[in-house]
Amino acid sequence: MITVLLLMLAGIIVGYLLSNRRKLLKINDKLLTLAIYGLLLLLGISVGLNKSIIHNLDKIGIQSAIITAGAITGSVLVLCALYHFSFKTEQTKEAPDEE
Repeated sequence: MITVLLLMLAGIIVGYLLSNRRKLLKINDKLLTLAIYGLLLLLGISVGLNKSIIHNLDKIGIQSAIITAGAITGSVLVLCALYHFSFKTEQTKEAPDEE
């Protein structure tokens, strides 16, 4: 765990020191994208090699679809409530009185 934290701290320091170099930032973005693609590939390979996941894919798929639908629905409801209580009241206060 200490190794992970030290690597993260080193990355933050290097990122701060190199923040003014545009060319390095573009290269870093491309390398980061490639790293994410590589990690997704390796994750797919490990899932494909796991026989219990493959045999239960129909059950896992249904459960994950239900969880995803619930998360999206909950997020939309919370955002609607937040918008209603935060922004709607500010708009009605700022609106000029029309007579």
